[in-house]
Amino acid sequence: MTSAITPTPGTVYLVGAGPGAPDLLTVRAVRVLAAADVVFHDALVHPDTLALATRARLVPVGKRCGRHSTAQRFINKRLVDAARDGRIVVRLKGGDPMLFGRAQEEIAALADAGVPCAVVPGITAALAAAATLRTSLTERGRVRSVVLATARAGDGESGAGSGVAALAAADAGALYMGAGQAAAIAAALVAAGKPGAWPVAIVESASLPGETISYTTLGEMAQSPPTARDGPVILLAGPQFTRAARCDPDVGDPEADDARRAVDGPRRAVAR
Repeated sequence: MTSAITPTPGTVYLVGAGPGAPDLLTVRAVRVLAAADVVFHDALVHPDTLALATRARLVPVGKRCGRHSTAQRFINKRLVDAARDGRIVVRLKGGDPMLFGRAQEEIAALADAGVPCAVVPGITAALAAAATLRTSLTERGRVRSVVLATARAGDGESGAGSGVAALAAADAGALYMGAGQAAAIAAALVAAGKPGAWPVAIVESASLPGETISYTTLGEMAQSPPTARDGPVILLAGPQFTRAARCDPDVGDPEADDARRAVDGPRRAVAR
């Protein structure tokens, strides 16, 4: 099997690290990482994923809410400088580079500098969380529109109301980087016409062994938002995201748990 991309010195590759689990990387991502000379990576990339870059210098440039982070303009400059030095450069981003990853800013900076770039997609957190829940983001006849939104406002942005408004207009949706504003978001969605009983699934660290799942509703979340968590959190909201909808008939079955551990490792923590 041959790769559609042959890593080339002087090129920057924007690579999706996926939701967390290293074995969810694409084959192309693995090959590009193995060829990289330098990898500029997000804060939450799994150590085993970074270990795939066996010949590269690893440079953390992560951004995490409430913590010191590298300015985007500085990241852009480092990508350009490394490519101009004739390196194979990887910008490794959590999830998919083209979704809430500021990829367009980096692509524009590289284009302005005359540096070629390529994008290697990854699995985004909403898809990984839906897989964890075994609940489809769409459902024939009931959920025909799905919005991927964020409540986070960047520097110089007026606010994140548009993301909430888009979610309010859809049949279902995934809200990224919204756990810290969960109560306000829930109240805004109810004010926009969503019922207080609209189901919400909260998934932390989707795809990783320590992932947690909890279920609530907009009304409950407005009164009792999720507590602060260390891992990345995604909120999935829609009529399909009820606890009863989770296709997990052997939850609580010790024999089934033992069989699953033999294949998957330690069972994920599930918050009820």
